[in-house]
Amino acid sequence: MSITVREAVPADFDEIRRITRDAYVKDGHIDADHGYLPKLEDVEDRAANAAGLWVAELDGRVVGSTALTFTGQPYTDIAVEGELEFRMLAVDPAVRRRGVGRAIVEAVIAYARSLDGIEAVSLTSMPSMTGAHALYLAMGFERQPERDWTVPGMDLPLMVFRFTL
Repeated sequence: MSITVREAVPADFDEIRRITRDAYVKDGHIDADHGYLPKLEDVEDRAANAAGLWVAELDGRVVGSTALTFTGQPYTDIAVEGELEFRMLAVDPAVRRRGVGRAIVEAVIAYARSLDGIEAVSLTSMPSMTGAHALYLAMGFERQPERDWTVPGMDLPLMVFRFTL
């Protein structure tokens, strides 16, 4: 089993869209008619407006993705100066518990460490994503409850986690 994390290319977009939809809808985090789903499915916009769009491949097949962003950019929700934020981390439910999510987060942390002026990695997560929370905490992220927030107009509460480099 070999996991590779790399920049996404347009040929990956349909698979990223399917994986993201499955990770959020089939896992029960949002309903198929939730107002956030169109944003999750708009991979083209993410590729054009995030600081990076990455995929994870397991034995050559795309099985996960995440978007990277910095303060002041269109996809930034919570990053403050000195933080790299990753968003919309999704792993294909068919390959869970094989280290894909961990590999993506490790790659994000390694990338953040290579950047001048970045001292932490931040992310938001839905309260229902307890498996992801366990991974983040095990990897050394800390909860930042004072930074928790709700997406305006969507009744979508989000929890903030931060990893100090």
